[in-house]
Amino acid sequence: MPTSSPILPLFVDLDGTLIKSDLLFESLLLLIKSNPFSIFLIPLWLCRGRAYLKYQLAQRVELSVDDLPLNPEFHAYLTAQHASGRSITLISASNQDQVKLVGERQALFQVAIGSDRNENLKAESKLRRIQQITGDNKFAYAGNSSADIPVWREAREVLMVNCPQNLRKKLAENGDSILCFDSPGPHLQTTLQKLLQAMRPHQWLKNGLIFLPLILSHQLDQSALLLQAAIGFVSFCLCASSVYLLNDMFDINSDRRHQSKRRRPFASGQLSLSYGFIGAPLLLLAAVLVATALPADFLQMLLLYWLITSLYSLYFKRLFLLDTVVLAILYTWRIMAGSAAISISTTFWLILFSLFLFLGLALVKRYAELMNLKSLGKSSVEGRAYRIEDLRVLSIIGIAANLAAV
Repeated sequence: MPTSSPILPLFVDLDGTLIKSDLLFESLLLLIKSNPFSIFLIPLWLCRGRAYLKYQLAQRVELSVDDLPLNPEFHAYLTAQHASGRSITLISASNQDQVKLVGERQALFQVAIGSDRNENLKAESKLRRIQQITGDNKFAYAGNSSADIPVWREAREVLMVNCPQNLRKKLAENGDSILCFDSPGPHLQTTLQKLLQAMRPHQWLKNGLIFLPLILSHQLDQSALLLQAAIGFVSFCLCASSVYLLNDMFDINSDRRHQSKRRRPFASGQLSLSYGFIGAPLLLLAAVLVATALPADFLQMLLLYWLITSLYSLYFKRLFLLDTVVLAILYTWRIMAGSAAISISTTFWLILFSLFLFLGLALVKRYAELMNLKSLGKSSVEGRAYRIEDLRVLSIIGIAANLAAV
């Protein structure tokens, strides 16, 4: 672990430095999740400046600061510095109320300073505040982005956390003494890998149901129809990945408390939430553009699929049994979309069979999750409305659904 002089007062950035995430994006997610219509207020707040936007968000959301992902190497360094008696100040462009809350939870900082409703404490503004505190005395500063360069240039000691190689080289050219923590791998390569992981390409196999109507109608040898089904498959894969990004963003807090889901890119902080805010609408747009090559009925079904799956991520997945019904509908919807792609009708019997079959499978999955939790000594599924006591009900309804399918 890098070492430094304990004499200099240390000022520490929050977003991306102490934690891997960004409180602005975390707050936006919580607000949209609790009230989707509030998205129309965000541009109005932003017109009055980023500081005012952060202030309004802080008044409306309650962050789960205990679950925020820390940069482990740097956090261990701060713990050691705090134990040695070093003066450490948390200073961030995030809102003062949220920064204070994080500072109190971590118990490593003498003072926690953040933006108010008028001043966004970033770059030169942050430097001025630090100089007001230190006067003419030297200081050390820990940050993570190019916005921290004005502060680093005035700091006696530079600490860089999770910074790309090109940023470290830029400061090194000025002859600064640099301590690096939690250094990432090749930035672009790592980001693309994590983005692809968040898109869940392994789940695209589910969209193979789009080919089922082509197979059951005995037209698999028709190259034109096969191409149409393939286009539909690509469109649904892009659409599904858009929803997967949204789902992982909305579930970020519950995922962080889950035994395995906490390793997902957004929950773990390995992928910035900004990629989700940009990637989700772009993937949906790409799905729509691909779908324009197919009949209009397919495009309508694609958009309805995105809407239903988004509502599932926001609301339905937290409702007992109804979440499994919606899942069964979504699987059946893929089959119906496959019919729309090649302009044939889906029979009533195929729709009923699919609904019962996929309902039964969804209930089996919930049953298996509860059995795993029972073996771990837990009583409920994080982020869902299922408890160990529901095992018998799930088994009865699951058996009934599968018998109905047969």
